Amino acid sequence: MNFKIAACTDAGIRKQTNQDSVLVKTAQTDYGRICLASVCDGMGGLAKGELASATAVRFLSGWFENELPGLLCRKLHMEALEAAWRDLIGRINGHIRVYSREAHISMGTTMVVLLIVDHTYYIVNVGDSRVYLLRNEPAQLTRDQTFIQREVDEGRMTREAARRDSRRNLLLQCVGASPYIEPVFGSGDIFPGSMFLLCSDGFCHVITREEIFRHLEPSRLSDEAEMQERLTYLIALDKYRGESDNISAVLIRCD
Repeated sequence: MNFKIAACTDAGIRKQTNQDSVLVKTAQTDYGRICLASVCDGMGGLAKGELASATAVRFLSGWFENELPGLLCRKLHMEALEAAWRDLIGRINGHIRVYSREAHISMGTTMVVLLIVDHTYYIVNVGDSRVYLLRNEPAQLTRDQTFIQREVDEGRMTREAARRDSRRNLLLQCVGASPYIEPVFGSGDIFPGSMFLLCSDGFCHVITREEIFRHLEPSRLSDEAEMQERLTYLIALDKYRGESDNISAVLIRCD
């Protein structure tokens, strides 16, 4: 499988530092070309959020280079990948928590990961960064692990009220700030021409799913330079509308 990739990250209009970290790696294997992408959002309001997200990306990059090849040699399947990702996230969580204790600070990060091997995608998610599949319509493949999403799921809040609620950034868990992590996994088939969007929550607070799809519709977007231009435009639109958080996105087209 071939990939066209665009990525963009921005500190936004208010924060002095960008606490988001973005990772995209590809490699040629016996399965053909594979791709790993991740967006990690360091906790706003907590000290050293940028260090937490960068730590998660560094561990993930090392896993891709040193541990994933062994899984591929044994024929990749979801059970083995879930076990490997649980172990990896546990190591990242422990590393950040030890550092936090020794430095007497609090920090954490969301972590959403997409792995594409052959014609299958695999996802793991902790927190509220997202993965969308863009084909004939946009489909959100992850579910936010937030207080607000839980209230909506349990029928105590409408989606309209959730969009206005000031507690939208209240996470139920994140890597480094939670003693126990329960990642959520997913997988599915990939059809040629599909596109994946990974983003931090700052990317999608003030622009709608419909706007995202209108600007990133796969049937109109096959050039890598144009993909980059569209992502840059949407981030500029976020800032124009007053988004105060850091903003990051990765766009991957599979052909």
